[in-house]
Amino acid sequence: MPYVCLFLVYVSVITLYLCALSLQGDSRCSNGVQQKGKMLSDAQLFDLEFEKLVSELTEQDFTDPVLTDALNRLREVLRYNAPGGKRNRGLSVIGSLRELVSPSELPPDEVHRALLVGWCIELLQAFFLVSDDIMDASLTRRGQPCWYKKEGIGLDAINDAFLLEGAIYRLLRRHCRGQRYYVHLLELFTETSFQTELGQALDLMTAPPHKIDLDRFTMERYKAIVKYKTAFYSFYLPVAAAMYMAGIENETEHNNAKTILLEMGEFFQIQDDYLDCYGDPAVTGKIGTDIQDNKCSWLVVSALGIMTPQQRTELEACYGRSDAESVERVKALYDTLEMPIRYHQHKEESYRRLKKLIQLHATNLPHAVFLNFAKKIYKRNK
Repeated sequence: MPYVCLFLVYVSVITLYLCALSLQGDSRCSNGVQQKGKMLSDAQLFDLEFEKLVSELTEQDFTDPVLTDALNRLREVLRYNAPGGKRNRGLSVIGSLRELVSPSELPPDEVHRALLVGWCIELLQAFFLVSDDIMDASLTRRGQPCWYKKEGIGLDAINDAFLLEGAIYRLLRRHCRGQRYYVHLLELFTETSFQTELGQALDLMTAPPHKIDLDRFTMERYKAIVKYKTAFYSFYLPVAAAMYMAGIENETEHNNAKTILLEMGEFFQIQDDYLDCYGDPAVTGKIGTDIQDNKCSWLVVSALGIMTPQQRTELEACYGRSDAESVERVKALYDTLEMPIRYHQHKEESYRRLKKLIQLHATNLPHAVFLNFAKKIYKRNK
């Protein structure tokens, strides 16, 4: 009997040890990873993963002492620009994977890779935002000065953006190279990056600085910008990555998912445009500049479709101007046209349309993959 007891104690110790080792992977050891008696959520594991990848990129990959200054800069770039957001994109990889694969088929090392791929998407987001803020001459991002506005940075931020992008492929190669889906992930990231850059080109060409031409602001052009600049990388990319990791390679299923997710991405950008004008900077973390920047936003495009010739003349006189009076006159025009009411009506219509698309296209995919995403965006205020 004493030997049996010793054996059971031994087994318990080994089990606890294995749970501790799996901390960087699954959010569950049997049913949950525990740290100091507390189960860690995917969000907590995701946060823990960040410092590990920073260490990996800045301390392990290169040991040549002549790179010390550059690696210190990379560490600063990562810590300033990658965290701080809502993390919906990154967390949607592991969230979607858990819906697509049963717990028994999701070992800790695969959960770790899903968290890592999620951070690669967050790094892609950071790469786009650092670049976009320079092009838009933005002032704040996530409640702090834009990276290029930070003292001593300036246009060196362009190379910093390249560092963020390059880090993605180093991480994917190290952690996913031996997996069957590695090439799919590489193609997905490179294709999505190109689509986003095309969308950014459309955005810049539609509203060049100091050249106000409201005839360019059509709903067709707006939807094209949104689809390519935002929807692909923000919505399709994380779910598609999870699908490939789950072994779903069928083109039809990816197209079905894309149909739903691009619709969701369109509303997300419309919501972003609304918050740029009507959101509280203390909540959103940024000062809206779409009016000053002559942006082809949902508000201005929708307003153009319902305003009188006199109101259009007023808009042409004020839109794209940076002085406070012009900005307030545009906002007053929006209020006269009841744009907040029209936005909330559109939000309800969009949500109903999305649920119909899920019923129609997600016949072989768990509806929760899309509904979980929808819940995060349709009630957000930042």
